[in-house]
Amino acid sequence: MVKLGMRGGLAQSCHLCTLIFLLCALQYCCIVSGYSKSSSLEVRRADELLPYTSPTGAPLPFLPLIAPSPLTPFTNSTIPRLSGQCVLNFTAISSMMSLTSTNCMAEFAPLLANVVCCPQVEATLVIIMGQSSKHTNMLALNSSIASHCLSDFEQILVGQGANNNLSKICSVRSSNLTEGSCPVSDVAEFESMVDTSSLLAACGKIDSVNECCEQVCQNAILDASKKLAQKDYNLMSVDGGSHELSDHSNRVNDCKSIVLRWLGSKLELSRAKEVLRGLSNCRINKVCPLNFPSITRITNGCGAGKSNQTACCSSVESYVSHLQRQSFVTNLQALNCAALLGVKLRKANITENVYNQCHISLKDFSLQVGTQESGCLLPSLPSDVVFDKSAGVSFLCDLNDNIPAPWPATSQLPTSSCNKTAVKIPALPAAASGQSRVFTSQTCDILCV
Repeated sequence: MVKLGMRGGLAQSCHLCTLIFLLCALQYCCIVSGYSKSSSLEVRRADELLPYTSPTGAPLPFLPLIAPSPLTPFTNSTIPRLSGQCVLNFTAISSMMSLTSTNCMAEFAPLLANVVCCPQVEATLVIIMGQSSKHTNMLALNSSIASHCLSDFEQILVGQGANNNLSKICSVRSSNLTEGSCPVSDVAEFESMVDTSSLLAACGKIDSVNECCEQVCQNAILDASKKLAQKDYNLMSVDGGSHELSDHSNRVNDCKSIVLRWLGSKLELSRAKEVLRGLSNCRINKVCPLNFPSITRITNGCGAGKSNQTACCSSVESYVSHLQRQSFVTNLQALNCAALLGVKLRKANITENVYNQCHISLKDFSLQVGTQESGCLLPSLPSDVVFDKSAGVSFLCDLNDNIPAPWPATSQLPTSSCNKTAVKIPALPAAASGQSRVFTSQTCDILCV
């Protein structure tokens, strides 16, 4: 088996693909026969925040002086119209705001939403809240100020070239800046209740490759969140009713946001971003972000008693082609998507390995780049879009190595990606390992001309 990436994989040279080809491919996506035109992704947030409880104190608003970023000809830069009511100092993280706008560039945001854009938006909001707490001593905003701040945040990003619909694309709400149902948002109270030394030791730097399975930082965050959630809440008095247990679970989830913001206040900006994006990827790589339509065409072509392999593969390839047009996915997400589709087919009494018969690989589940016949798999580790005035826009992807999509052995989905040892999935393409913002032979440069 040919393996991609940093762990002994073979790789050929990556191709240069112009944005014109990509945009043509996207235009073609909208007229796929027999399937829905909609390919929008709704990013599922693990920690849905409940209605806010206003923190005490209302610091004076801060007016950031952030000029639009020169992204022409990719986007039209504009001067942001700010509310004048937000207390967050966006200027203090101007470099991260610029990176966020690039990761969520207007044309690419819907296609990179679940892997690159939305995780960066979430990380940036956490960090700006953490940095603000150094001056306000609060890790949350009240509802009114939160609404103004979210609006200003979006206006600044759009002014720098980001998509103007990020709230919908990334399911961002003003409640994301409040404390939700967590009873603690004061910094001093937080630090009196939580073992901050242990928390920093576990999360000050994470092993991006192993954290998702070992969960060293995630467990530390959970422990801290449970301590905060216990304030004024005696779990022993709960009578076991589902409502009370759900309420406590929501409190813990909301307190996770408070813990993350505190970490964002203590870590250097680039380290905070690395930690937060790494934790996001643990969640991202557990699921398949694609929407699966009815598999009727496949069952009609490949079901029991069907012997025409050509017709069968035609239906499988047509179906997978529809999935492929939805979004870029990581290699681990592609593995999840292959497993999910395979389980659906097995439950429909298709027991033959149609992936093998029809030569379906993991790359077939990710969006194609330009005129390439196979899809672009993004690395399982966090990555960013790179903008260069002379070279254009680029991001890491693999176009060359072909890992066959594994056919599930049963009609049940695997319980954890940590158990998927049969298929070796790398974190990054081999030649890109250890390199930052460098166009190498393993970096797919999508050039805007």
